[in-house]
Amino acid sequence: MTPQTLVTATAVRLGPTLGDPSGNLARSIAAIEGAARGGAALIVLPELVTSGYSFEGEGEARTLAETIPGPASDGWAAVAARLGVVIVGGICEVDPEGRLRNSAVVVDADGTVLCVYRKIHLWGIEKAIFEEGDEPPPVVETAVGRLGVGICYDLWFPELARSLALRGAQILAYPSNLSLSTHQDGMPHLEIVVPVATAHLNRVNLVVADRCTAERGNQWLGAALVVDADGILLDGPPAGDGPSSATGTFDVARADDKGWAAFNDILADRRPGTYQP
Repeated sequence: MTPQTLVTATAVRLGPTLGDPSGNLARSIAAIEGAARGGAALIVLPELVTSGYSFEGEGEARTLAETIPGPASDGWAAVAARLGVVIVGGICEVDPEGRLRNSAVVVDADGTVLCVYRKIHLWGIEKAIFEEGDEPPPVVETAVGRLGVGICYDLWFPELARSLALRGAQILAYPSNLSLSTHQDGMPHLEIVVPVATAHLNRVNLVVADRCTAERGNQWLGAALVVDADGILLDGPPAGDGPSSATGTFDVARADDKGWAAFNDILADRRPGTYQP
């Protein structure tokens, strides 16, 4: 398939209700419909958007987990086909072997579920609940271009984003639940700096969805972002602390050109043999 040159992407900020999968799915579909009305062709939802995040333990997470295919992936597939949009969203998954996973689903604009990514780098209490992913993060051809996927804490591992760029990803999508953190006066949060730098260093377009609304004492940054392949922050984070979104239009093909000024290329200039420990 030949992707569009210009793609409008929306990073959704939602506050899922812990323990309300059907309500969360309905809210996510409403957000998708709103983003599509605003012209988005790619819509990224937060991490664990159908279940909530702050589980008391594995037992509670298991009561909220679902299979793929299942209610969320089926619901997103139907709305993707109806609206002609690509969707990336986070799910609390019980995999075919019965293991709990922190997963992301990619649904193409015709409603096809293209892949499931199971989070490789687990954060905090996630390690007591989920099984780590052990497959490389995917790069898939979609209606908006070649899309690579990570989840939240994966952003802090530059090897992951670089591997996706080396495999030809033009857009990186990161469903996330970014914890509220302190930041230096006069500077943005590092949770905003990191995705901007990741896009710049790899010459890829990048979309980060995030959540909002306090949950069992946990606060969230709410930093939904859209960044282009030059590392320009096109939109985000949204103002306020409620449900919202960030939307930006970028040139997908820009990510195919890794050149930097007259003599350099961010990938061709690599010298992997000198980086070994």
